[in-house]
Amino acid sequence: MKQLAVPILLLLLSLSFILLLLRPTSPPLVPWQAPNPDRRLRVYVAALPRALNYGLLDRYWSLPAADSRIPASSDPDHPAPHNHPPYPDNPLIKQYSAEYWLLASLQSASAGAAVRKVADWREADVVFVPFFATLSAEMELGWGAKGAFRKKDGNDDYRRQREVVDRVTAHPAWRRSGGRDHIFVLTDPVAMWHVQAEIAPAILLVVDFGGWYKLDSKSASRNSSHMIQHTEVSLLKDVIVPYTHLLPTLRLSENKDRPTLLYFKGARHRHRGGLVREKLWDLLGSEPDVVMEEGFPNATGREQSIKGMRTSEFCLHPAGDTPTSCRLFDAIASICIPVIVSDEVELPFEGMIDYTEFSIFVSVSNALRSEWLTNYLRNISKQRKDEFRRNLAHVQPIFEYDTSYSSSTGTAPPDGAVNYIWKKIHQKLPKIQEAVIREKRKPDGASIPLRCHCT
Repeated sequence: MKQLAVPILLLLLSLSFILLLLRPTSPPLVPWQAPNPDRRLRVYVAALPRALNYGLLDRYWSLPAADSRIPASSDPDHPAPHNHPPYPDNPLIKQYSAEYWLLASLQSASAGAAVRKVADWREADVVFVPFFATLSAEMELGWGAKGAFRKKDGNDDYRRQREVVDRVTAHPAWRRSGGRDHIFVLTDPVAMWHVQAEIAPAILLVVDFGGWYKLDSKSASRNSSHMIQHTEVSLLKDVIVPYTHLLPTLRLSENKDRPTLLYFKGARHRHRGGLVREKLWDLLGSEPDVVMEEGFPNATGREQSIKGMRTSEFCLHPAGDTPTSCRLFDAIASICIPVIVSDEVELPFEGMIDYTEFSIFVSVSNALRSEWLTNYLRNISKQRKDEFRRNLAHVQPIFEYDTSYSSSTGTAPPDGAVNYIWKKIHQKLPKIQEAVIREKRKPDGASIPLRCHCT
């Protein structure tokens, strides 16, 4: 028996070794590497019908009537001028034109130093959804049934939103990441209004978080209104982009005397955070070297704003319906030192530029103290103000959209708004990729609460 045991053992070992060789093996797990900051961002453009982007521009320019929200004589686009610009000049729409310039940068032969368009979604870092969501929403607001924007029935904007989401989420690229590597441009706070929850995992390009904040009901009942629960937007994944400024750019060499201390032009009465604006109006309205003008950005209002911002040392920037507005970027273009009165503002390209080098930040509590703000501004030295203005002139190109795609080569200069946005998205990739990988290992039936408190 002992003589048979050894050959049998050897036979069993041989069979085990053969079976081990024949067993199918899984490919080795290749660890994901953070994107090389020196490499261009690889972008795949999702396939959408032209009717959802450039076709919307065709439709806009064919509209026979003026925007119902402004006097007919104040709409610069209707009737359409003979040589109309590519994106509307209507100030309510033009301020949100980032969607046009970003798509344009991807359509050029050479997409610029920060981004490269790829034909295969499997090779892409991110997927760009080419829907002009803001233009779609604004056309419904200006030419749709009055008061029916929030309804779905008969809402052309909702129909377009639904088509975009259905097409994009059906693609394998969405299923691969759960949409986390997809980019939606939502510069208007009401863009994609009806489907916000469905696209919440994606990279959202917004002008601020004002239209997305939701107060936690429990904390609100404890009178802790500052406790914000971020369930759809996050600084970890989303990108704050600048408004398109509406006033012409003033060069530092063209700067002249500025006899007015502080200037503001806009609507006096706002909602939510804009209630601070009314209180500031009451405090500052009687100051001799402060100009507080109420008006609309029509032709007359535009000329008043140009004159007011170019002849004032400081430009007031209180919150309106949302924490930021186009007014901040008009001030930068006018080399008028911004005075930002807000406790929760989010700004474009933070970490890439330092706003304290060209802006004044004031808490709401200090701004609402009698004479505090004007005394503070009067005590800023001429040397310091000159330094602010030099820095403003230096950062002006960073907030320019419509010159970033106008060169004869079709490339975007590295210091323009478009490339800064692509670079900011590139910075988000490691966290986004981490979220995708974490999601893959979540077992069926597991419930993980949303708990992003990242501000």
